[in-house]
Amino acid sequence: MSRRIPTNGIELSVDETGTGYPVVLLHGFPELAFSWRYQLPALAEAGFRAIAPDLRGYGASDKPSEVEAYGLLTLVDDFIGLIDALEYEKVALVAHDWGAIIAWAAAVAHPGRIERLVSLNVPYRGHCAAFPTIEYIREHLSNRFGYVLMLQEPGVAEGWFTPEPAEKLAGFYRGGASNPEFMTEADFQVYVDAFTAGTITGPANYYRNIDANSAATEHLANAPVIVPVMMIAADSDPVLPASLVVGMDRWIPNLRVETVEHCGHWTQQEQPEPVNRLLLDFLGDLAGASM
Repeated sequence: MSRRIPTNGIELSVDETGTGYPVVLLHGFPELAFSWRYQLPALAEAGFRAIAPDLRGYGASDKPSEVEAYGLLTLVDDFIGLIDALEYEKVALVAHDWGAIIAWAAAVAHPGRIERLVSLNVPYRGHCAAFPTIEYIREHLSNRFGYVLMLQEPGVAEGWFTPEPAEKLAGFYRGGASNPEFMTEADFQVYVDAFTAGTITGPANYYRNIDANSAATEHLANAPVIVPVMMIAADSDPVLPASLVVGMDRWIPNLRVETVEHCGHWTQQEQPEPVNRLLLDFLGDLAGASM
């Protein structure tokens, strides 16, 4: 079931299924709530209420026009406002890619609202804004994060993406995957339709706030993550190698690390069965917990 829920001055389109302890799932770039299509029914069947929003700027959610409307702390407030609107004091939080950046920041700023956290692919290394500055990326990481640089200038990414959204999305998905054929044509078309209708401006604006996010979260540098965490790495992620998880226990005292094999960047879609098993193992005892 999908519905629109008001939060933080906007409305998010939210997919929900099941009853029981709430699990919120936050997607990444360039994805949708649809990226959790394998996890939503598995969690519901196991006795959870699974809740997956299209993040602001994506899919059927609101898409503010201002670049500044996509800052990290605003995105965290979207999550907090969502669980407030659903009248949950605490939730389990599962997140991938940009969703995981939001999740780490939420865990640092609002630990009392998160029972457990699962991050797919994105490690926490004491800096919840995740990215270094644009200048540092340009000088040292352009080979790995060239797409980040391309997304910076308003209008440039839109001019590149809009004439051929299917081709550009296919490039993102295949380039990050271990098996480029991980998605069916019908599933791929869901993304094409959504990004053709909604454009890439909102998603690109997340990246246009990288420097602002670093400044806004400077006071949270080296903050511990005190909630129980499971970090799920992928053995063949070309952007976020599994080796980045080494040393995370410096900031996270209650940390479990797992690596999914034969998997690229799109972990919950490329290897849904191993991911589902890990989620249910880590969260399973919450299914009967009171909310």
